[in-house]
Amino acid sequence: MAAKIRKKKLGSYPYINVVFSITLALFVIGVFGVLIIYSSELERAIRDNVKIQVFLKNNLTESQRTQVEKNLSSRYFIPKNIAQDDIVQFVSKEDAAKEVIKETGEDFKKFLGENPLRDAFNVRIDPAFHDPQSLAKIKTEVETISGVYQVYYVENLIESINKNVTKIALILAGVAALLLVTVVLLINNTLRLALFSQRFLIRSMQLVGATRWFIQRPFLFRAMLHGFVSGIIASGLLFGLISLAHKRIENLALIQNTDRILVLAASLLVLGIMVAFFSTYRAVRKYLQLSLDELY
Repeated sequence: MAAKIRKKKLGSYPYINVVFSITLALFVIGVFGVLIIYSSELERAIRDNVKIQVFLKNNLTESQRTQVEKNLSSRYFIPKNIAQDDIVQFVSKEDAAKEVIKETGEDFKKFLGENPLRDAFNVRIDPAFHDPQSLAKIKTEVETISGVYQVYYVENLIESINKNVTKIALILAGVAALLLVTVVLLINNTLRLALFSQRFLIRSMQLVGATRWFIQRPFLFRAMLHGFVSGIIASGLLFGLISLAHKRIENLALIQNTDRILVLAASLLVLGIMVAFFSTYRAVRKYLQLSLDELY
């Protein structure tokens, strides 16, 4: 009796261990995927807020100022997917003075006897034109507009953003590739070990005349089911982690992209199903080709 029990345990399929291992692997890659998404959204938010300051000449009439604003709004370097009011923003010299006084704590107008600042437009630039050459060209073009006194932007800051974004993108891409390979190998090895206990069952089905597809079909279906269940669990854990992060980290929701996170969750499902399917297919095929002595 004891021998029969031991034999049953030896030939049993470790369902829980397989699902747990696949879930853990998918969850790890899901967490890294979320980090990539939020990093990308943070980069986009930073780039969307890159602006040039267009200082106006003194004593412009309201009509002249409006004409300058229309001219700026029609330029090729203006973002196309942002509301017009957010693209070109007017800052009067009075408002600018109040902001400087608030930051420094000193009323420079009393000391100078006048407000030396100028009216200005803060103009957002499309991320496609953030390279130094394009920005220099934009600066030169805008300064030729009638009524414009000077154009200013923080050149070193934009160059620093470009360099750091490129470095971070390369690092994330490299880690993502390495992690993906590791996850695939982990799932593959987990399923191969799980199917090791099924090798004599596979041979028994062969001996009674079952075709290869008849033998493989239940194993492949079960593997796909396990991949699907693991993907569902991993996605659920991922959404739970995101919800917790939003509660703990202030303003994190500002760079959330729900659509891309849903795509990531769907990708985890597909990845779990596909890797489980092909790993199981290769393992079963291997045992179908082994001789009886090799099975031992």
